Amino acid sequence: MFDNIFQKFKLQNIVGKFIYANVAVYIIVVLIGVFSVLFNVGDGNAVIKYVELPSSLPLLLHRPWTLLTYMFLHEQFTHILWNMIALYVFGRIFIDFYSLRHFVGTYIMGGLFGGIAFVLSYNLFPYFAPYVGSSYLIGASASVIAIVVASAVRNPDYRINLLLIGSVKLSTFAIITVAISVLMLSGNNAGGNFAHLGGALAGWLVAYMLNKGVDVTSVVNKPIDWIATLFKKETYRRKPKPKFKYSAGGSRNADYEYNARKKASEAAVDRILEKIKKGGYASLTDDEKKRLFDASSK
Repeated sequence: MFDNIFQKFKLQNIVGKFIYANVAVYIIVVLIGVFSVLFNVGDGNAVIKYVELPSSLPLLLHRPWTLLTYMFLHEQFTHILWNMIALYVFGRIFIDFYSLRHFVGTYIMGGLFGGIAFVLSYNLFPYFAPYVGSSYLIGASASVIAIVVASAVRNPDYRINLLLIGSVKLSTFAIITVAISVLMLSGNNAGGNFAHLGGALAGWLVAYMLNKGVDVTSVVNKPIDWIATLFKKETYRRKPKPKFKYSAGGSRNADYEYNARKKASEAAVDRILEKIKKGGYASLTDDEKKRLFDASSK
């Protein structure tokens, strides 16, 4: 089962991978809560408090990683459901206008800007003073709004179909979304709405700077690339070049044989992918699964 899930994850585009990540974190959090209650070891919040974003600056200094972890954390089913539906819909629109790397950078930047806006609002406005020590932020909403706003800035006339409303411009939807957050800054989810505005600012900044020829998402993507290289042995150990001895005409024959093997392998992988489209990953034989895994690892 886990092998099947892993293979499906690898076949997803970047939007699907981020949705998988959010859902996986949600399931883990729910299971921890369930077992904590069943075994009388707490209410399940022992882990959550280390990954949700605190509004308290002293506590944030002790848990700086929460500026990243909170944007993948959800507690309520309806919360993650609507966020993931929005991420799926607007994420697909986003990657039509930008690259996959821009998606990663915009999601993370939206979450960071949203988290910073949340913390600043609780520590700057007297209205929040009584709640600083007990307020926390979770959810991907700021990241999703960053995706929406960046898409709207790039193509404001792009039209989307909304249930019960019909066709509206993407720019109109983005403006209404931001306006609602502004109007609800003193409501029950005031901190969350400040986070939404931070995410909107990040989305606008990404699109505006890209229009100027500057990719601000590289600030996020470069550290991610560096971390990714830590898990690749090729980064530290350069493979020696193979040495061959050729007789007359041997090099040409070797090249021909290599190209033939390569084309045969690619054709086999194409047949496997076509089989997945028709019958799903479960329809593959063990040998086909192994061949697909080996091909994706190269």
